[in-house]
Amino acid sequence: MEQTPFASALQTASSPFSLDASRFGSANRRRLSGPGMRTFLAIADLWELSEEERLLLLGMPSRSTYYGWVKAARGHTDITLPADTLVRISAVLGIHKALLILFSTEREGIEWLRGPHHALPFAGQPPIALIVSGSQDGIMAVRRFLDAARGGLFMPPNAADHETPPMTDEDIVFV
Repeated sequence: MEQTPFASALQTASSPFSLDASRFGSANRRRLSGPGMRTFLAIADLWELSEEERLLLLGMPSRSTYYGWVKAARGHTDITLPADTLVRISAVLGIHKALLILFSTEREGIEWLRGPHHALPFAGQPPIALIVSGSQDGIMAVRRFLDAARGGLFMPPNAADHETPPMTDEDIVFV
């Protein structure tokens, strides 16, 4: 059976579609786990997430596993989180970064997370409900929504937009 060019590209190591398997290897996950968990804990504190919400967001590890991770991360002891947990933490970092870009203050970003929204992904629920739903899809839906908003889609202008003067021809720089 003949392969399509797309299928062939997926099997080629140098393909733009392929992922380097080493990024999911134990050594790389160990390198990222401690700093990732410490950052997650700081964001979870800022967002005022309950213990149950933290567990749901991380994919429902047992409480003893969660507290082992917390102790190791805060003690700067090596830990190796599962790839799924690291993906979830990465999405939280992306959400946090997008909120800092889109809103004038951290507090405004947190208010956005906790307020009801009628945009399609939220159906009147606060975005935080999707984030702590327990599914990776929920976290990623909020991440994608905010990434699109950063690109100028979906969200109405906020206070920061109103205070920014319009660009002029002099603002364009050709390199």
